[in-house]
Amino acid sequence: MNPAATTAAVTAAGPHGFLSPTGVEIAFLLVGLVTLGAALITVTTRQLVHAALWLVVALGGLAVEYLLLTAEFIAWVQVLIYVGSVVVLLLFGLMLTKAPIGRSPDADSGNRPAALAVATAAAVALVWVVVDAFRATWIDLDGPAAGTTEVTGTSLFRHWVLPFEALSVLLLAALVGAIVLSRKDGADADAAPAVPGKDGAR
Repeated sequence: MNPAATTAAVTAAGPHGFLSPTGVEIAFLLVGLVTLGAALITVTTRQLVHAALWLVVALGGLAVEYLLLTAEFIAWVQVLIYVGSVVVLLLFGLMLTKAPIGRSPDADSGNRPAALAVATAAAVALVWVVVDAFRATWIDLDGPAAGTTEVTGTSLFRHWVLPFEALSVLLLAALVGAIVLSRKDGADADAAPAVPGKDGAR
């Protein structure tokens, strides 16, 4: 095909802009809205098990967003590590600590304004750091895909080895903490004085 004819056809079709999104961009927006909704439900529900399950939806939505950004390796890492490991770890922690299955009023500390202020400040700081770090960074669309296994592995094990290992230690510490809490609850129950019943009265 003649390159000049192709360029002319693209020009005749009109430039791609904000008012003419592609299917991938529409899917990215819809999945982002679902992910945001799941994240909001995760932090607002008073049922701990439901919060963990909605967290699965939020993390799965992020994996889909990575796929739409052609970062397939990061998407599958998101599924395997966060959805397959972190959420399972949280569920095991809920079981080991004997958390209530139903609605738990204790799950709401009443500090929602302070939590909202902290979350807003953290979001603003995160956006500012990302924008400032990548202000002069341009992506070469004609070069190799940035989300491939080779590129991501090279960057990860060359520059981010220590944070990657620190994350694994953090997950291990969370599991150990859940086990310690469960053993402490069991020890307190065993040390509690027995209430005399009918047998004691006799």
